[in-house]
Amino acid sequence: MSEKNRYYDLDVWKESRKLTNQIYNLTKSFPEEEKFGLISQIRRCSVSIPSNIAEGCGRQTPKDTTRFLYIAKGSLYELETQVLLSFDQNYISDKDVSEVSKQIIVCKKLLNGFINYYKQLTTNN
Repeated sequence: MSEKNRYYDLDVWKESRKLTNQIYNLTKSFPEEEKFGLISQIRRCSVSIPSNIAEGCGRQTPKDTTRFLYIAKGSLYELETQVLLSFDQNYISDKDVSEVSKQIIVCKKLLNGFINYYKQLTTNN
């Protein structure tokens, strides 16, 4: 990726960063007993999404970039599961799940588009 197309200019990275901040704010109200359990896991998972997008953009080939984008996608699905588990434990409300789910959907769509773009670059080389 050239300097004029930095990862932090990408909508997919910006939206995944919004999601991470949403998760951090949401988990502040979780019980203290989850500090080293679900809070830690859900936060690490959410941080993994924009981090892997950024790392993928720093790679030299479209194939390497695509691999990191798939890792970000896996983390996004993992996060979705952890949000539902948080709901199951009554740590978050229906409204919270709905708001986070909307942002997850935004990120999924953008990430899928970005993956498809890089997959085309891989097949054209």
